[in-house]
Amino acid sequence: MSFSANPHAQAFWQHAQEGRIIFARCCADHCGAPQFPPKPRCDVCDGDRLEMRQATGTGTIFSITVVHRPPSDALRQYAPYGIALVDLDEGFRMMAHADPRLTIGARVRATFVPFGDRTVPRFVADQKP
Repeated sequence: MSFSANPHAQAFWQHAQEGRIIFARCCADHCGAPQFPPKPRCDVCDGDRLEMRQATGTGTIFSITVVHRPPSDALRQYAPYGIALVDLDEGFRMMAHADPRLTIGARVRATFVPFGDRTVPRFVADQKP
């Protein structure tokens, strides 16, 4: 099942429309593992006490690639665009859009942009004041 079709990920997409990244955190004693995408059970301890949390949206680029040939004509207008694996500061990794000029190890922060028929997270360089 794709992330988009996962019923437990519906809350993620609803919050993305509002400019927020959410994840679940296990509430079991001595666990606390982050769960992304949000799901009904913990991947670490199999606990079913999970709490939804909002991520800060900051992290580090683990991997990045640039898409020059989009998978459909509808997405051609966005090319070239970056797709990255981002290690968020809350302890989980997510795949998201990213500035194609970013490099592995770059500190980033999430912004939210229209892409196709939805709003998606897009990571850009974290400019600290």
